[in-house]
Order: sequence, then C-alpha cells, then structure tokens
Amino acid sequence: SGETWNPFKLQYQLRNVRERLAKALVEKGILTTEKQNFLLFDMTTHPVCNASEKQRLLKRLQESVLERWVNEPQRMERRTLALLVLAHASDVLENVFASLADDKYDVAMNRTKDLLDMDPEVEAAKGRGTEMIWAVLAAFNKS
Repeated sequence: SGETWNPFKLQYQLRNVRERLAKALVEKGILTTEKQNFLLFDMTTHPVCNASEKQRLLKRLQESVLERWVNEPQRMERRTLALLVLAHASDVLENVFASLADDKYDVAMNRTKDLLDMDPEVEAAKGRGTEMIWAVLAAFNKS
C-alpha cells in the first residue's frame, strides 16, 4: 500500500508482524493454528504441520556452512545469510546443527561464530544489498 515507507506511520510498521508471518505460513500450509489453554487464558499457537519444509530449511542452513561455505559473507547468498542471522537472534542456531556429527557440528558452529563475530558496520559498508541483514545483527548484538 506504500504505507511501509511513510515515516508518519512508523509506529504501525512492526505491529502484528508475528501474526502476519504466522498467517502467511498457515496459508502456505507450513503451520497450523491451534488454541491452547494456559491456566487462566487461551492462547493461539502455530505448530509446524509441514515437517518436510522444516527439514529442507535445516538442510539448507547446514549445507551453507559445510559443503557450500564461501568464507566471505559478500559472496554468500543473501537469503542464507539472513536465515543464519535470524537463527542466531532466535537462539536456535545450535538446534540447526544438532543432528550433525560432532566434527561437522564443531566446523559449522565455528564458521557461524566467525561470521556472526564480524563487525556489522564494516560488512554493511561493503554493500551488495546486505546492509539490512547486518543492521539486524548489530541490533541483536547490542541487546
């Protein structure tokens, strides 16, 4: 609608992001919607119903840091870089690599640690359309 870039509507931009993302994933058949009772109130939850899509995503992240590792974030696919940053920010990165053998797990964790320890400001200055990804990482690193 164009409202996303309207600075006067900034307070609305992130409102209901979780709900909008969940709705989109429900429409794609990846999540379902359920009501769960938590003592005094009901809460809507969105469990995964398409385990194959989750496995595909895990495999993609595992391969990106093992078989397809490029050792330079500028050459890394932007979507994969964003997934790694978001998995780190969501504190699920260890779960992504949990199914790997010990030696591969160590390699994967060391590579992602090296990637996530890079200076976001320096990497964002290099361009290639990853400025927002590095800004997100910088915001999560400060908190």
